[in-house]
Amino acid sequence: MSNQYHCYHIVTPSPWPAFGALSALVTTMGGASYFHGYIGGDLMLLLGISMLGVTMLVWWRDVIREATFQGHHTLEVQTGIKEGVILFIVSEALLFFSFFWAYFHSSLSPSVELGAVWPPVGIEVLNPYQVPLLNTAILLSSGATVTWAHHGLIAGKREDAILGLFLTILLGIIFTGLQAMEYVEAPFTISDSIYGTTFFMTTGLHGVHVIVGTVFLTVAFVRMINYHFTRRHHLGLESAILYWHFVDYVWLLVFAIFYCWAS
Repeated sequence: MSNQYHCYHIVTPSPWPAFGALSALVTTMGGASYFHGYIGGDLMLLLGISMLGVTMLVWWRDVIREATFQGHHTLEVQTGIKEGVILFIVSEALLFFSFFWAYFHSSLSPSVELGAVWPPVGIEVLNPYQVPLLNTAILLSSGATVTWAHHGLIAGKREDAILGLFLTILLGIIFTGLQAMEYVEAPFTISDSIYGTTFFMTTGLHGVHVIVGTVFLTVAFVRMINYHFTRRHHLGLESAILYWHFVDYVWLLVFAIFYCWAS
């Protein structure tokens, strides 16, 4: 038995980073093959997504085990993880910034090929005051319920925390369902000029973030039910809440730029 004289967590060798990278590669290749109509592309995409799901399941299982049952997440380790989450969110913000840049580059000075107008000639944009406005209200409400859950945990009101998390997850699922319905009924596609491309890429990227955030909160919800969190030690929940608030803020920009301004 070795004695440890520092407060840092020296992680043991894990196969999940390499397996996760392989899963991302299979997903990317499968997605590209599927979009180009290659035979087997849909199966490869499904395989890649399944591998990513397995990676998330087993990797999060190990982290939860290290934090909850082995006690490796000291205050110093928690500080490092918080900084890592913040840097990850900053990288996500820069990713969205690139899509906003592409949109503004084309919209502020539309080319002759687009009809010198924005949206391009022939594009019928969506009404921002129907499903998009409803989704905005839903997502903002989810930000309120997840904050309620956080304050409930800190105040020792476990029932409030569980109910707030449950409502947040439910609102996230409703948002995703409404956006999927909007995609099906949209009068344009991803191949309809630069407008369709930037619209579906940006809103689709945000939709993926909503799905990931919903899964993140679901894991926190299960951990909450199983008494993994305390008033002073709930880093997993804090990280999920921080990520969810980022998703909220990005949607406000998406709604203002891609729906309201475009209309």
